[in-house]
Amino acid sequence: MLDIGSGSGILGLLIARDYSKLHLNQCELQNEFQQLSQKNASTNGIETTLFKGDFVTMEFDKEFDMCVSNPPFYNSNVIKSENENIKIARYNDAMPLEKFIQKSALVLNQNGKLFFCYDVKQLNDIILFLNKYRFNIEAMQFIHPKMGKDATLVMIYARKNSKSMMVINPALIVFENENFTQEVQEIYSKTKTHSIKVEL
Repeated sequence: MLDIGSGSGILGLLIARDYSKLHLNQCELQNEFQQLSQKNASTNGIETTLFKGDFVTMEFDKEFDMCVSNPPFYNSNVIKSENENIKIARYNDAMPLEKFIQKSALVLNQNGKLFFCYDVKQLNDIILFLNKYRFNIEAMQFIHPKMGKDATLVMIYARKNSKSMMVINPALIVFENENFTQEVQEIYSKTKTHSIKVEL
């Protein structure tokens, strides 16, 4: 499995923790996050191969069965943070949607699986580019901040050269009366993580 834009490493490390036979690979552009990811892997006793550099231009020495990613998805036209690390991590200038999907198709094997979340407002482009690069969406889930509020994120599971019908999973509601919903609390409990706010 390849964790694309692995940041602190949490996504790939959580999956590797729960699936001991999985061989984790990570790709991260920013030096600060590379160091943090390696420290987190070491602290948790998880072996990983870290590819240091830009995913879009990176040369890999293997094909992958699965790619996972929480890619930078905010549109480049919005007002950006002055912090350069945050800019790269959040906004899609550094890794535009089409290039992300195109490169994922190149590094995955013929039946490779791609899991990622993205800005729901760009769903039309997500479907367009996945189809263009021979992915079929097998499952999708919309994320809503609160009941009655529009979805803000969409989670996608797509597979190369698949002909399966798409499943739309029940919506995930994050907050209820300023607290996490029971479903979100169960996710944090299962992963043994908690959410913190950091002033940047």
